[in-house]
Amino acid sequence: MADGLRTIQATRYVTPLREGGSLPAIIEADDCGLYVLKFRGAGQGPLALVAELVAGEIGRALGLRVPELVLVEVEEGLGRNEPDAEIRALLKRSVGVNLAMDFLPGATMFDVAAGDWVDSEVASLGVWFDAFVSNVDRTARNPNLLMWHGKPWFIDHGAALYFQHSWGDEGRGAHPAARFSAIRQHVLLRWAGSMGDADRVGRERLGAELFRSVVDLIPEDWLGDLENAEVLRDAYVCYLTERLASSAGFVEEAEHGHAELV
Repeated sequence: MADGLRTIQATRYVTPLREGGSLPAIIEADDCGLYVLKFRGAGQGPLALVAELVAGEIGRALGLRVPELVLVEVEEGLGRNEPDAEIRALLKRSVGVNLAMDFLPGATMFDVAAGDWVDSEVASLGVWFDAFVSNVDRTARNPNLLMWHGKPWFIDHGAALYFQHSWGDEGRGAHPAARFSAIRQHVLLRWAGSMGDADRVGRERLGAELFRSVVDLIPEDWLGDLENAEVLRDAYVCYLTERLASSAGFVEEAEHGHAELV
């Protein structure tokens, strides 16, 4: 069962991380720690934070290394001396509860050209995890995988769970049993071993009770209409539970993609 998330107060805006369109930033908090802050006022809005939280905690439950996630209170005065008008506007839109992950000093982005690799068990589980949460953002071009003290750390899951942007829609990827063809572009697929073994691990470590404990961590105001917050939580749990029961499809898709690489 997922543990509760700590809540911290952002005390100092350190520097923006100009990667992609969401403009995350390094901030210092009232516990004197440094964190990479993801703003509710950026990109896809609070739903991207929902994906970060839910996918990140599922990855942790699977046994993958995911930096600690924390809820961050952002006050209006944060970054008031920032000269960039775009960043000031982003901070103004993000007053309230945001999400951050622990900053890993000295970590480097996973780079095959630099000789980075992972063992087959981690690779298989990482591929299974991203197929399960429908994460399109773990490719060779954009691995979202940090190497820290020689170990891989899985980060940046805001692009996962994209079904949530079209609740009730029958569009691509919205169905829990969707096979997820994007897994063929996964940066770790070349090192993956048995997807069947990874599937067994996933089924053993995840389930409706775990999903409920993770979904209950989502702050209510990230879900939009507060009157329907519990209905939405139930919908997330239902989707994730059905997807786990339908894992054979995305596992087979990953196996086909792996076969094309070897």
